[in-house]
Amino acid sequence: MPAADLSNQFDQLMKEAKSLAPADTREQIVSAIFQTSAALSQECVTHTAAAKRDRTEQIDRIVTSKQWGFPIMLALLAAVLYMTIAGANVFSDSLARLFGTIETYLTMAFQAMHAPDWLHGLLVLGLYRGTAWVVSVMLPPMAIFFPVFALLENYGYLPRVAFNMDRLFQKAGAHGKQSLTMAMGFGCNAAAIMSTRIIESPRERMLAILTNNFVPCNGRWPTLILLSSLFMAAGYTGGWNTFMTAGVVVAMVLFGIVVTLTVSWVLSKTALRGIPTHYTLELPPYRRPKIMETIIRATLDKSLYVLKRAVTVAAPAGVITWILANLHIGDTTALAAFAHRLDPFAQSLGLDGYILMAFILGLPANEIVVPILLMGYLSAGALIEADGLHSLKQLLLDHGWTWLTALNMMLFSLLHYPCGTTLVNIYKETKSAKWTFVAFALPTAIAIAVTFTTAQLARWLGLV
Repeated sequence: MPAADLSNQFDQLMKEAKSLAPADTREQIVSAIFQTSAALSQECVTHTAAAKRDRTEQIDRIVTSKQWGFPIMLALLAAVLYMTIAGANVFSDSLARLFGTIETYLTMAFQAMHAPDWLHGLLVLGLYRGTAWVVSVMLPPMAIFFPVFALLENYGYLPRVAFNMDRLFQKAGAHGKQSLTMAMGFGCNAAAIMSTRIIESPRERMLAILTNNFVPCNGRWPTLILLSSLFMAAGYTGGWNTFMTAGVVVAMVLFGIVVTLTVSWVLSKTALRGIPTHYTLELPPYRRPKIMETIIRATLDKSLYVLKRAVTVAAPAGVITWILANLHIGDTTALAAFAHRLDPFAQSLGLDGYILMAFILGLPANEIVVPILLMGYLSAGALIEADGLHSLKQLLLDHGWTWLTALNMMLFSLLHYPCGTTLVNIYKETKSAKWTFVAFALPTAIAIAVTFTTAQLARWLGLV
């Protein structure tokens, strides 16, 4: 096409854009620039890999379409979670048995040295068992989830996820780039808070900071997967158990995204009202990832790094929890007294005092909530021995758990306040104690409201 014709076509497109609404005008201008650039490129540039370019465009017509984009996203998320759960169940039990064997030898060594009982309890039943539970529960799912997620990223699919989510965030009054920070939150909310720097608008950046907590991070994945498998998919065996577990976790993720969009919309109409800005996302071509390099790098950079952080926090937390569980106040322990005080309020949320206490003591890191809960349940003041995950359910049932308890703990885990590291990052990014408090109080209030409503509705309908 001659240059003059291209210029006339571009002018015509620009005239049409001026008659549209401001948001449509921008999209029309970008579309006009793209179409003109594509026509010039086709006229002047010779491509040697036309088939590859055409294949990318053909795939994008499907994975970014309004009809198939979201179903494909959900199917891929379910597939990733299915692989994660199926593999984690096997390796978690193996690791737990290994740590149980090591503990036996440690106990024999303490007995041979005639060490006092308090020292054995502090170091083995508190420090070692707490660390062993974190490693056996967290490492297997992370070692599978992060590499698979990294493969999708290197292949070029994650930018398509951002493209699909962009429309929803714009309708919620937020910035399309918030979808990228939300995706980062699936790995670590603390890192996602730092990634909000890519959003230029202060208002929209604050929206992303305040709502990033509503997607599960690495510290909450194991809790969601564990409780889904033990309670929500309890009536199924084999592959069906894994399939139902993955389905429940996907439903939790979707609920978190709905909460993210809803809260973003409410804040954009109230405390953070304003006109959302737009951005143009250029989709990179699909490329074949270096599989082994990606797996090794994701394992070392993400899985082991996160595990190191969890162990660093879990080790002293296990010691402190053991001390509280063995420090007697009258005829009860400090841990039991704390849980008893919290129990009436926790029961109204479909939980119990020990669960709420575990979330409070687990503020430094979400990874240690379950170990603290187990230690609190045991009257001996020690964690249950790491001999497998199947003994967990009986322990929970013995303490009055039902499907409602498991569901509301999952909901509270998904929605409650950010971990200590994330809160520190929020303060560093906002330089505001007020907004840091809002980032703590807002999700906590939502978690309480959701679990209270769920508990009262289930009891009113006679479901428990």
